Amino acid sequence: MTEGVVASLAISADAPDGAAQPAGGQPAVVPTGVGPVSVQVPEALERPAAQRVIPLRRPGRWIATVVVLVVLAQAIHGLVTNPFYQWDRFEYWFARPVILRGLLITLQVTAYSAVFGLLGGIVLALGRLSSNPVLKSVSWLYIWLFRSVPLIVVLIFLYNFGALYRTVSLGVPFGPRFLSFHEADLLGEMAIAVIGVSLNEAAYAAEVVRAGLLSVDQGQHEAAAALGLPRFYQFRRIVLPQALRAIIPSYVNQLIGLIKGTSLVFYVSLLDIFGKVQTMGSTYPGDVIPLLLVGTAWYVILTSIVSVVQYYVERYYSRGALRTLPPTPTQWARAGLARLRLSVRARVAR
Repeated sequence: MTEGVVASLAISADAPDGAAQPAGGQPAVVPTGVGPVSVQVPEALERPAAQRVIPLRRPGRWIATVVVLVVLAQAIHGLVTNPFYQWDRFEYWFARPVILRGLLITLQVTAYSAVFGLLGGIVLALGRLSSNPVLKSVSWLYIWLFRSVPLIVVLIFLYNFGALYRTVSLGVPFGPRFLSFHEADLLGEMAIAVIGVSLNEAAYAAEVVRAGLLSVDQGQHEAAAALGLPRFYQFRRIVLPQALRAIIPSYVNQLIGLIKGTSLVFYVSLLDIFGKVQTMGSTYPGDVIPLLLVGTAWYVILTSIVSVVQYYVERYYSRGALRTLPPTPTQWARAGLARLRLSVRARVAR
């Protein structure tokens, strides 16, 4: 008998043609360097026993889930069943023409202020990044001032601007005037509201845009300069598209704050949706809570729409930066249903 065979295997030299006869009935041949040696393989070594993988228990997660669901159910039950909220009056006021007119004013102020504020923010951000000390200093001073002063103070100051400067003139300083006009004849409530909100918004948008521009790798600037591209073309085609990936999330968050911040234009006699709610609440004191809920619901709807648009815009500008784009809500729902079906099938198969 040749040495070198594993000791745990029972060798059978009587098997014909040097084949091993394991207990399972399948012959096995073990090479030893001299010739085939018949061995008998124990049945336990033929096939490993199937073992069930037990998932890690996470009791804390289940306890937290139960607590959150209980609190959420109690909150919903309190909203639905509490007669103090007067949901019938909420339904009455929700789409009344007076409320919709206020909603239209809110949308107008938000749209104009968002556009002018973003344009002003881009100019201020470029000024802060400029090598010109005057532009850099003036931009920094503007941002510092309007981030320090509350928006309501800016609006009230502009609303009473005519009392401070009855006539506004354009011309040479300490010299002749080329054009003069009365402030009260030029600016109405809508213009005052848009200018005030835009001035305030530009200061915050400038820091958002500046942070996005600084997030672009310096090598991109150097490569564009090495190709001999004009500065404006570098900014428009190379720097800005990459900076938008960092600008959009922060600016949309700022835009959501702008939607809610427009409620302050009520103090310059412009009745947006909050102003209409306040006015109707004074006229109908018994409907104050339903009217406040109506205003809250419309603000939630507007901010939700902006959040959905933000998601798709971010997804668009993520192309080329991510290997796999984040799923859309429809794709996410389909994937969730597919996982649920697989889980149900696996449990039924057991």
